[in-house]
Amino acid sequence: MATPQPNLQRLGEAAVQSLERQDWLEPLADRLQRAVVAAYQAGGATGRRIRDFLHGTWLGHPLHPVLTDVPLGAWTLATVLDLWGGASRHQDRAADAAIGVGLAGAVGAAVTGMTDWQHTAAEDRRVGLLHGLLNLSATGLYAVSLALRLRGVRTPGRTIGGLGFTVALGAAYLGGHLVYRKRIGVDHAPRADWDDFVTALPEGDLRESVPQRIEIRGVAVVLIRRAARIYALADSCAHLGGPLSEGQVDDLAIRCPWHGSRFALKDGGVLEGPSPFPQPCFDVRVRAGQIEVRARRS
Repeated sequence: MATPQPNLQRLGEAAVQSLERQDWLEPLADRLQRAVVAAYQAGGATGRRIRDFLHGTWLGHPLHPVLTDVPLGAWTLATVLDLWGGASRHQDRAADAAIGVGLAGAVGAAVTGMTDWQHTAAEDRRVGLLHGLLNLSATGLYAVSLALRLRGVRTPGRTIGGLGFTVALGAAYLGGHLVYRKRIGVDHAPRADWDDFVTALPEGDLRESVPQRIEIRGVAVVLIRRAARIYALADSCAHLGGPLSEGQVDDLAIRCPWHGSRFALKDGGVLEGPSPFPQPCFDVRVRAGQIEVRARRS
């Protein structure tokens, strides 16, 4: 007999499903998303470099989860110190410092989170918006809490800080849902596990600079002929799964049609975000007029 889900888990899932259906959030989400996209576009090449830095293309995975640990960790420490009861002035100062560190970290987490959120859609966009609004509320509550503490009004400051911590935990739950259930911010590219060359396509069927999607052993692969060379990459974009076979090819790279990530043809390296993940590549050879591919080892 299957073990029933814990009541708390069922309650959390029901709450998230209810939030996903809140269509009234769409106008706000749409305006905000357009504003974020326009802000980076207005910056031109500099805006793209800033955007890619905030996405974490230089890091190899999203920067946002790195920074979210700062406010959560700092505010957890402040909560522990508050629950301890304010036994000394040193303890109070330590709690104040932890809140200040958390507020600084929250700014970085908000900027990187909004940069990643601009590429979401539908229910993911709505849940992401609420995730951000809850974090903004928690940050505001902690700012008020710190102001009260510095004025010597510590008991109300602790109470408001506790409320801020509760709101932050709710926001963190939504963030976990987006990552682990909706797969926002994870690598969407498939991995091939064969180490032999497999026939993919007759060489004459592949036209210059026209991406061609094929499926080999359950893995979608895009083939590109460019300047007398043939390249093969995983077709599903590592960012959010866009079809590279519908993208544009230039001398060095292929660009995803969904969000514009640009990957090097020779090794799948990220030349332009938002993807922080490189694209898996394949070894290619031509034998007896047939294009053959093999999964490339690191």
